[in-house]
Amino acid sequence: METLDILYEDNHLIAINKAPGTLVQGDKTGDIPLSEQLKSFIKNRDQKPGNVYLGVPHRLDRPTSGIVIFAKTSKVLPRMNALFAQKDARKIYWAIVQKNSLAASGTLVHWLRRNPKQNKSYAHLKEVPESKLSSLEFKILKELDRYNLLEINLLTGRHHQIRAQLAAVNCHIKGDLKYGADRSNSNGSIHLHARRLSFIHPVKKTHIDIVAPPPRDCALWRAAANGAKIM
Repeated sequence: METLDILYEDNHLIAINKAPGTLVQGDKTGDIPLSEQLKSFIKNRDQKPGNVYLGVPHRLDRPTSGIVIFAKTSKVLPRMNALFAQKDARKIYWAIVQKNSLAASGTLVHWLRRNPKQNKSYAHLKEVPESKLSSLEFKILKELDRYNLLEINLLTGRHHQIRAQLAAVNCHIKGDLKYGADRSNSNGSIHLHARRLSFIHPVKKTHIDIVAPPPRDCALWRAAANGAKIM
């Protein structure tokens, strides 16, 4: 089992900095997901005799890194589900993208339509059947030789939204072959990172602000993050 990077924990919630390539929940691959790894960790650490409860109020794509938060009780799970559904959580992402003519900052608005067979979403400028309005704000935090570091404020939460919307404006995330990058990363990751999650705690009613450092074992992430401020 990989080492778990715990960013926040109390009696109700636990947040992990997910490594790229790790599943959040089980799928047809049969690989052990983060949810099960975390259950085993808590059971051993806390010497729990019975089963460990862990609810999953949101997910990250497998090749993406960053913050994933879990509910430790059945009482708090529906509250977290509602918090995400009602857009009461602020989600900030970092993305390393190929340089192009994208403005220094702005807002992207598209209609996204999901293709379940391809496990892919397509961005349209106008509404099409079964599409959902999708929007995000972006700004360039740092310019590198061949790439830019973008900060993204996700205003809606759609399937593959950031990946699809950036691809639609010819701003491809490094390594994201599915959405038009020149080539994949050797470890199957993409340079998209769930950087920050802010919300009002559903039980304590206090402001929670969680920040996750990007993957430390990647030279490009280290170069991009060096000197980049938390916004």
